[in-house]
Amino acid sequence: MNKEKTAHTKVLFTWSGGKDSALALYELQKTNRYDVRALLTTVTEDYGRVSMHGVRETLLELQAQSLGIPLEKVYITKKGSSEEYEACMRRMFVSFKRREVLTVAYGDILLEDLRMHREKKLEELSMKALFPLWAADTSTLGRGFIDLGFRAVVVCVDSEKLDGSFCGREYDEGFLRDLPRTVDPCGENGEFHTFVYDGPNFGKKVTIDTGEVVLRDSRFYFYDLIPR
Repeated sequence: MNKEKTAHTKVLFTWSGGKDSALALYELQKTNRYDVRALLTTVTEDYGRVSMHGVRETLLELQAQSLGIPLEKVYITKKGSSEEYEACMRRMFVSFKRREVLTVAYGDILLEDLRMHREKKLEELSMKALFPLWAADTSTLGRGFIDLGFRAVVVCVDSEKLDGSFCGREYDEGFLRDLPRTVDPCGENGEFHTFVYDGPNFGKKVTIDTGEVVLRDSRFYFYDLIPR
């Protein structure tokens, strides 16, 4: 008797290049229920870097190649307004909707206001949002990320929330152990951001060389990673 094939839900995955994105993607993939059609990342065109994280566009492309998933980029200007951002994202969502991709996945964990905002914007387009990590314990997620074999480095630190000396460190047990209790283990409140260079769903490790740590706007420390 022939078994009917299960239809996989087509998904556009919003990708930052950091650990929450990588873990959320992994959680989707292991269910074998979703067809991730593309990774979508916001890039600041003035710098050619991932917005907020400050990671070079080239490294983003190497990640996508290793994961074996097409990469789509939304370019915004360095002083662009939230209206500009929303308009750019809407155009991209509409483009995927025309390709019958009606679900957008996010790596958000705890921020209820942000989730409601994302859901509202997608509902306007008759699309829906998916949150694979939603409401999970961030301490458990952080340890689980490491135990699964993911490798990541801290590339941005908000010095108003975490000491700048954490920038450039490997996201490992030592990092988690040293974090102040006021800091979320996954940086869910914007304390820090990461770049993932290896993991169980990577075809091969993204090899990187280390650059310098730079302070921007007298607040944000960025660790400049260079493709090897």
